[in-house]
Amino acid sequence: QKHTFAAPLLTEHKCRTNNLSHLLHPLFSFGDIAMRAELETWLHAQWAKRGLAAWLLSPLSLIYLAAVRMRAHRIRAEKLPVPVLVVGNIYVGGTGKTPVTIQLVRTLKAVGYKPGVISRGFGRKGDTPQLVTPESDARVVGDEPLLIAQQTGCPAAVGRDRVAAGKLLLASHPEINVIVSDDGLQHLRLARDFELAVIGARGIGNGWVLPAGPLREPPSRLDTVDALVLNATTDTIASRTPRFAATSQIGAAHQLATGATAHIDDLSDKINKAKSRVLAAAGIASPERFFAMLRAHDIACAELRLGDHYSFEVNPFEHWDTDYIFVTGKDAVKCRQIPELAQDPRIWAVDLEMHLDPYLIELVLGRLKVLKQTAPKNH
Repeated sequence: QKHTFAAPLLTEHKCRTNNLSHLLHPLFSFGDIAMRAELETWLHAQWAKRGLAAWLLSPLSLIYLAAVRMRAHRIRAEKLPVPVLVVGNIYVGGTGKTPVTIQLVRTLKAVGYKPGVISRGFGRKGDTPQLVTPESDARVVGDEPLLIAQQTGCPAAVGRDRVAAGKLLLASHPEINVIVSDDGLQHLRLARDFELAVIGARGIGNGWVLPAGPLREPPSRLDTVDALVLNATTDTIASRTPRFAATSQIGAAHQLATGATAHIDDLSDKINKAKSRVLAAAGIASPERFFAMLRAHDIACAELRLGDHYSFEVNPFEHWDTDYIFVTGKDAVKCRQIPELAQDPRIWAVDLEMHLDPYLIELVLGRLKVLKQTAPKNH
């Protein structure tokens, strides 16, 4: 049975998802999507306040925090031979780190640096360090590292051990003179020269660590990083660390089946003239932002929340009777590798253009300049 735009199950739910999705169930049928979204929505609602559930879980948070601190004392950081910039967060789940990483890497390239990228590679099969190319399999390297490699053209490597991933990257690409770690704020074995914490749309929730709250580390951790990037958050962040705004907008869209490219406004005109039916689907942490961006371009659409890092092993579009399907870049790297989806002419991948504060770029470049002046001459 095909789903039409009268279907309230997915169009009326106001839910948010993040990369907790793997904890709920990686493989599910179409009908299970809304159920999982409801569970994730409930969890984030609890984490947004210090209600009964949070208070009941707070003793476990004290145990978690003690374990984190004990582990931090035991770890000895290892330094790589080039500067390392870490883009991370303290909220469990997506905050927009990868778009920030992509734009930072593009900026470094534009001013003459030769950056490389390392990442955990969330959802990938295996933990062994591995190089990432634009042709890599998303199941093997992870969707976000693949997206970074495709959109920046820079060498990249993935691995649970970021130090090992960095060494592999440098051995394979000795021209690299700066490494950007996509995530890794809590990977203390990796010595770093600059830490950038991204605060997403959910802010810091109720301010408590797991499981009573959504934080991997307490809010005081934000005082120790070098810069905060505020990415669509309305929360007031109490920290003495310099903060910078990040803004994003939709650019071009690419039809998966043909490779055709069109500006989103041109597609909007075409859709409205033909009264076409549109579905927007997003397997990202904050899908509402994606949907809102499409609506800002006068595209009325049904909304399908897939869960962060959705694998597409089950085709979520099979029963949708629609003319256009808009997906994010992170979803598109997986859809392109599944013939049934790659050949579906309805699917368009939408580019997200991130803009970083020029003063943040100035701060980063200033730090790199100092590091270059004091670095040994052997690399």
